[in-house]
Amino acid sequence: MPSLNAIRVFEVAARHVSFVRAAEELHVTHGAVSRQIMQLEEALGVALFERRNRAVFLTREGAAFKLTCSEVMQQLALGIRQIRRPDYQQALVVSCEPTLAMRWLIPRINSFKSCCPGIDLHLFAAGGAIDFQSSHVDLALRRNDFKWGLDCHAEPVARELVAPVCVPALLKAGNLHLDQQSLLQTASRPDAWRRWEAASGTPLLSPSSTQYEHFYLTLQAASAGLGVAMASIYMVEEELKNRRLIAPFGFVEDGSEYYLLSPLPFAADHRRQAFLDWLRDELKTTRLNIAAL
Repeated sequence: MPSLNAIRVFEVAARHVSFVRAAEELHVTHGAVSRQIMQLEEALGVALFERRNRAVFLTREGAAFKLTCSEVMQQLALGIRQIRRPDYQQALVVSCEPTLAMRWLIPRINSFKSCCPGIDLHLFAAGGAIDFQSSHVDLALRRNDFKWGLDCHAEPVARELVAPVCVPALLKAGNLHLDQQSLLQTASRPDAWRRWEAASGTPLLSPSSTQYEHFYLTLQAASAGLGVAMASIYMVEEELKNRRLIAPFGFVEDGSEYYLLSPLPFAADHRRQAFLDWLRDELKTTRLNIAAL
């Protein structure tokens, strides 16, 4: 067997495809990483990296070995966690997109506690790509608007449904004329209105628009009567129930989905599987509740 420390160094370097970033994560020098990789290549008799122009690239053998090492390290990490303390004492760390966390997940945490009383949740608000190892996150709830790695276990939990929402006062004779309103845009979903236009078949006739940095700011602006926002069905349930906002056109699927991501198989950890099952049920309940309004 080659040195286990060299295998560990390779796994980090392969994950980053960089000796420099591997050295930073491992708190060693670039030269130390390079020496460990060279020793591993000599022990295996194959080149794992191709070095050129001060950059490194995985060879075919290196890419295959990376998958094996990643799986082994994940299983080792899980084994250590299980030995270190009982499962019921471990908090499940969940990363969730900020607006979805504030408007949907946080109000339902007590529901999860009632359903799974032996599992504690720690919640982080974040979006986009995630490095599970460096962030110490167990699960990430994301929309599939970016590509995650092949070594990431991804389970679909709900299709995205969207609709224009506004305060009732913007209706004229019972209708909402989008060409006469300011369409509220969000930088995190710049194509939201165009996706809705394609999905609903409703043309947008070059209306005026105002952009906000975050999704929740866009929804707040809509609640203040500043225009019409494109909203996810999972983020406006309370506003629709109490009629602070209305969705005159109804909700349509925009072609995207929400996924729960994990660095380990869900079946390998009953806490992950429990959260996955609960999440699917709660998202379905939200859709049914709004359909019944």
